[in-house]
Amino acid sequence: MAPKAKEKSKPAAAAPVAVEDLFTSLNRHIQQSEFDLAIKVSDQVLAIAPGDEDAIRCKVVALIRNDNIEEALSVIQEFSKKSSVDFSFLNAYCLYRQNRLDEALEFLKGQDGIVANMLLQSQILFRLGKMDACVDIYQKLQKSKIDSLEINLVAGLVSAGRASEVQGTIESLRVKSTSSFEMAYNVACSLIERNMYKDAEQLLLSARRIGQETLMEEDLADADIEIELAPIAVQLAYVQQILGNTQEALESYSDIIKKNLADESSLAVSISNLIALRGPKDASDGLRKLDKLIEKGEGPLTFQLARGLDLKLSQKQREAIYVNRLLLLLHSNKVDQARELASALPGMFPNSVMPVLLQAAVYVREKKANKAEETLLQFANKFPEKSKIALLARAQVAATAGHPQIAAESLLKIPDIQHQPATVATLVSLKERAGDIEGADAVFNSAIQFWSNAMTEDNKLNVIIQEAASFKLRHGKKDEAARLYEELVKSHGSMEALVGLIRTAAHTDVEKAESYEKQLKSIPGLKGIDVDSLEKTSGAKIIENGPTVGVAEAYEPKSKEKAKKKRKRKPKYPKGFDPENPGPPPDPERWLPKRERSSYRPKRKDKRAAQVRGSQGAVVKEADSNVNSKSNQAGSSKATSQNVSTVQPKASSKSRKKSRK
Repeated sequence: MAPKAKEKSKPAAAAPVAVEDLFTSLNRHIQQSEFDLAIKVSDQVLAIAPGDEDAIRCKVVALIRNDNIEEALSVIQEFSKKSSVDFSFLNAYCLYRQNRLDEALEFLKGQDGIVANMLLQSQILFRLGKMDACVDIYQKLQKSKIDSLEINLVAGLVSAGRASEVQGTIESLRVKSTSSFEMAYNVACSLIERNMYKDAEQLLLSARRIGQETLMEEDLADADIEIELAPIAVQLAYVQQILGNTQEALESYSDIIKKNLADESSLAVSISNLIALRGPKDASDGLRKLDKLIEKGEGPLTFQLARGLDLKLSQKQREAIYVNRLLLLLHSNKVDQARELASALPGMFPNSVMPVLLQAAVYVREKKANKAEETLLQFANKFPEKSKIALLARAQVAATAGHPQIAAESLLKIPDIQHQPATVATLVSLKERAGDIEGADAVFNSAIQFWSNAMTEDNKLNVIIQEAASFKLRHGKKDEAARLYEELVKSHGSMEALVGLIRTAAHTDVEKAESYEKQLKSIPGLKGIDVDSLEKTSGAKIIENGPTVGVAEAYEPKSKEKAKKKRKRKPKYPKGFDPENPGPPPDPERWLPKRERSSYRPKRKDKRAAQVRGSQGAVVKEADSNVNSKSNQAGSSKATSQNVSTVQPKASSKSRKKSRK
């Protein structure tokens, strides 16, 4: 009996790894940025100790650092049901990374005491454009010792439109504007907001120098240094653009785009500013450059900004890129694409007036002025605090489209400019075009009442009264015109108003006109004028460059007028021509065509064309010179003409071949 085979010994079970060793390994992987391995070790820990809070947090953080945001959210949701660990901060950060800002903000409510939560909340508010709330959080954190807090605070003040507070803030924090290149950059941005461009330029140059020194000490490569300092370069180019150094700005923007050594946001701003600087020139090139910043999108738009840009650019910068694209589409006559983008912009930027203005521009291009007027009016009614620009645009569209009454109605809805002389003149002109003379008169009356009660140094009452009196006189309201002129004479005493009063009162009250006529200053030399002889003349004659003549002498009739002498002008000679040594005279026939000149000789005709040739081998018999019959002569002449006609094309063909050689 065969012996039984020995059973194979089973391998000994691997000894379980201690949790402490796994955490040591996990810490090492995280320190070395080996996040894939960190995730595996976290799973091993959770297999041994399910629900371990530290392991869960390490796994979520490793997933976030590995850019697996969606998986990190699913892990948070999974363990939130199993454990009592508070994942609100990590959950909010993941939603922030996905640009779901409002949802992220909900998770951070009621946690104002935690510094990390407050910093994340301020960053979310910054991206949402709620700058005042962001600045409030930074001001609450001033007592906390947080690195770069003052830099973020200054950036928030600038973005909130509170640039005037920056100088006082850095003084209260006892920080110099050149303490770091980031601080110098932010303070320079505040100077730009205050229109102090020269000071901003100097501070930006200092920021670039400080940044180069700082980053070189950190042993960064030249390319990395350029990327870090790209925002400063873009801002310097913008300052040059504002200061009128257009060529330098163009070269700076082009250099940044060509090198491509800039972060995504700086590159996008450079492209947008370059397009704005060029204007409608080379619109196709501008569209090609913008195509690098966009990707295919969903919803009402067939494209959207690239994901990284959408998160890094501010709302104002994103709007500028879309606006520039729409303007380029209009300049390129791509109205369909412009209409698609214009319909989507109001939803993307609901509180901005620019999308509405561009939507109206598209309607005007499509000759839908009524639609443009309606769109602008709806925005003005919805946002009264931003209605001024929309109403001015509506007035312009209506005036251009031949709707003067709508244009006047839009201007009358803007109270702060309603009584300015330019606005009054425009309103009166529009009312006159619409045939509303009473309405135009009411505009003048309202303006006079406003300036009569205004207590300002730059009072426009006299200007308004002067124009109102002229208007009333022109439209037959002579009594009111005379009253205004009289008021103007008493208050201002101008000669122009006095003349207007006399001219107006002459129609209604002659005695008043004569009384005011005495206030006119007499012109010297008028006493000796014979009025009867003056009426018979045709008027005064202006003598140019002559002596000053008295009025009586100027109107004196003259029997003979001196004939005006024509001034002889010296002939202009060509450059280098000596009139004393002119040389041989030019050819008198130089202006005639060559065929009409006496020296013209036509080209000789090709004699070979007249040779008579027959087919190969044929013999041509010469006609007998003694034969003089008419029939033979006629026949030979006929044959000769036939031979010439058949040979002619052959000769012309040879001549073409020779000329080709």
